[in-house]
Amino acid sequence: MPNLPPRLGAGLNSSQFANLYTFQAAARHLSFARAAAELCLTPSAVSHRIARLERGLGLRLFQRLPRQIRLSEDGERIFAILQAALGELREALQQAPGAQVAGPLTVYVRPSLAECWLVPRLAEFTSRHPQIALDIRVGNARIDFRSQHIDLALCYSQGEYPGLVARRLMDERLAPVCSPAYARQHGLLDDPGNLRHCTLLHDAQAWDDAAFDAEWRLWAAQQTPALELPRRSLSFDRSDLCALAASHHAGIAMGRYQLVRERIARGELLLPLGGFSPPGRCAYYLVHPAREPLPMRLQLFIDWLQQCAAPGPGPECMPT
Repeated sequence: MPNLPPRLGAGLNSSQFANLYTFQAAARHLSFARAAAELCLTPSAVSHRIARLERGLGLRLFQRLPRQIRLSEDGERIFAILQAALGELREALQQAPGAQVAGPLTVYVRPSLAECWLVPRLAEFTSRHPQIALDIRVGNARIDFRSQHIDLALCYSQGEYPGLVARRLMDERLAPVCSPAYARQHGLLDDPGNLRHCTLLHDAQAWDDAAFDAEWRLWAAQQTPALELPRRSLSFDRSDLCALAASHHAGIAMGRYQLVRERIARGELLLPLGGFSPPGRCAYYLVHPAREPLPMRLQLFIDWLQQCAAPGPGPECMPT
């Protein structure tokens, strides 16, 4: 069990337990009002409990800002201790014979991967583990596990995450894709050099700190001879929107195999300039803080993701 601060480790009465539980709810929501709603208290009662806890610990747990609160450095430390302790308690209770693995699991996913790969598969996981409450969040922002209270992140990157555990989930391969009509209109199937007359569709946030045209330049540099790219472009912040725009004849996108293969199978997109490149530096990673052991619900989700990403996954992991 994680070590509590000395003033708590000496023993807890029921009032202190209530204050800690209230703090845990307020820290999770970063809101006294939402914590109050969860606990069936008034925001004033939540505020008083937090104040009593702070006085008892001799620590300031929150920064009170206009219309919001933030955890202080001590608050983040105490919150992490409480979360770990509650997680271990849940794990211990779930070891009872016949008990189902249960509890919340917050997963942060890049939008394109969520839309095209993860979400179509989730029904199978929830049917296996109905007591695990998945909270799927999407975005392109940098991930801060301490402030965002995320258990696991699914990222497209080169796998550099100092201080965190990063597991390579599956490789990715790149190739330009466009609609059959766009390929015919621009003569791409007859002369790849006609790419110079096309509109390039960019995922401007392909990975952290990527240039808006990073994927196209990475692909072009691998061609022999290296290609000069046209300047005409249209940019999005999601790879799946690039593919959608390409399927509606807006231009030619840099397709990621894992995200566009079904559109290709349906005939919405084709590969006018050749097949997919070999796996490159960028891949999909599972990222989480180091924890030993991992909570069982997190381990089950990671195992399931790896099963789905394995070559030739079984039908239970395929979208319907």
